[in-house]
Amino acid sequence: MPARDVMKTRFHFLHPKLSVVKAIRIFKTAGEKEEKRLFGMMVIDDDEHLVGMLSMFDILLYVQPKHIGILGEMTDLSPDPLFKNLLSRVKDLRVEDLMSTDLVSVTPDTHIMIVMDTMIKKHVRRLPVVENDRVVGILYRSDLFDFLMEKLMEDE
Repeated sequence: MPARDVMKTRFHFLHPKLSVVKAIRIFKTAGEKEEKRLFGMMVIDDDEHLVGMLSMFDILLYVQPKHIGILGEMTDLSPDPLFKNLLSRVKDLRVEDLMSTDLVSVTPDTHIMIVMDTMIKKHVRRLPVVENDRVVGILYRSDLFDFLMEKLMEDE
């Protein structure tokens, strides 16, 4: 069973030069179209090459103050000004500033058991499917799980 049997060939993606604020809007719009929340997207350049992944986690990591633990202990210090400052800094960022570039991908011919193993070992929820240096699809952990459960139920 190759990845092509499970992968989505219609997918949403971001451009590296896009502002993070616009990327967040795309997350929201894409989620509404898909009728589910999207937590990450591939970042693809003008040549359809995969150059990164941006997840909500990447954005949250940036917004989280480095010394947040200290703020919790200092009852006379409000985190609101710091939070507002961090949010205003996000508005100046591009997707390429926050995206992860340590990428893992598979090919359409990768067996789904290898896909599953890769997702588990690398702790990833989505895997780009790349063929001839171009993105042709994406695999979501939830879709892989649904596919495997359907195969299990077929045998009953």
